[in-house]
Amino acid sequence: MSRLSVRVRATLAATAIVAVALAAASALLVGVLSERLMASASDEAFRRAGVVAERISGEALPVPDRSAGRAPGAADPDVQILTEAAHPLAGAEFSVHAAPALPAERWAPEDAFVTATAPVGTAGGTVVVRARASLEPAQAALQTLRTVLLPGIPALLLLVAALTWLAVGRALAPVSAIRAELADITASDLHRRVPVPRSRDEIARLAETTNRTLDRLELAVGRHRRFVADAAHELRSPLAVLRARLELAPPQSLTAEALADVARIQALTSDLLLLARLDADEPVRHDEVDLGQVAAEEGTRVRPRPEVRVALEIAADVLVRGSAEQLRRLVANLVDNAVRHAESAVTVRLAAEGDEAVLEVRDDGPGIPAEHHEAVFDRFTRLDEARDRDAGGAGLGLAIARDVAVRHGGGLAVASGPPGACLRARLPLAPPAGAASPPA
Repeated sequence: MSRLSVRVRATLAATAIVAVALAAASALLVGVLSERLMASASDEAFRRAGVVAERISGEALPVPDRSAGRAPGAADPDVQILTEAAHPLAGAEFSVHAAPALPAERWAPEDAFVTATAPVGTAGGTVVVRARASLEPAQAALQTLRTVLLPGIPALLLLVAALTWLAVGRALAPVSAIRAELADITASDLHRRVPVPRSRDEIARLAETTNRTLDRLELAVGRHRRFVADAAHELRSPLAVLRARLELAPPQSLTAEALADVARIQALTSDLLLLARLDADEPVRHDEVDLGQVAAEEGTRVRPRPEVRVALEIAADVLVRGSAEQLRRLVANLVDNAVRHAESAVTVRLAAEGDEAVLEVRDDGPGIPAEHHEAVFDRFTRLDEARDRDAGGAGLGLAIARDVAVRHGGGLAVASGPPGACLRARLPLAPPAGAASPPA
């Protein structure tokens, strides 16, 4: 039951409660109606017996024979007059029967009639008036009630279930809207807020509380981003001075190691500053950039591993719109990452496919396991084989590359796994000359 949705649980609970209430009410209704109908039939039998008893009270009854053992019958077939004499009462109101009176169990079976008796004193002696009333109308009424209840209760339960389903769904619609909006909110768009329903109920208060929480979260993240940007910016100048001094210092092994560490810290601060700008949603410039030229320049740049050969397969005139600096960083990060993990060769391929520019950077290294195809784009994430801090960066290169691709309307993903790794970036091509350019 706990795995069912609130809507299903509410519908089942409401239907079960109504079903129990209807079953109890139906049983009570049938019982009360049956009792009342039986009482009404009994009253009718007593009324008939009383009418006949009133008519014959005080009249003389002939008693010629006590051996016949029969009783007179009234003109009404539902009334019998039983006397100690064998002869019936004759007259206009009653007919004379030649046959003896039927026994009670044959004249008024319990399942078809109710009977009533009334002793009456007459001039000829005491007689007993016995009357009966048919139970057929009561049985017909109960059968009609059962005919209505048997299909009516299930139909009513279906109606209750449908109305409850619709009502609960309507009541929970704001919750679905809040959940959908929260699912779409990421660290880059904390300015978004969940919709607040017009009703001033618990769901509206939940939405307001959620929005206040998002306000506090946006403020905290904003402060964090500003701190990172300020720290990275303030570190650049002293690091540049420190690097210049180390470069001018006498060549020693310790000086070379310190210079390498400073270079790595400079790269890290540069990455942090770029991430801070990307997170701050700074407007992207929409210059026309020759992505082929950028890829060629970054592919031929000298890198720490000169033994790794970088092959270029670049199509001409692949133009995109965006920030040349950020796009250059995207290509550089992909090539640096491939060179760092390659055994001996890296291939940079650029082509236009439809309305997209497709940039692929492939290496012949160990590849990226399928379970890490998304994790490699997380910030400060490095796989086990790249844990050695001297062999790689801080785990920000691919995160920056994907953020740049997304901000330019494209994407970046792992195209294949081992052997070797292939990272594929897709960016929208620049519109043809004369077409409307996107706003800056």
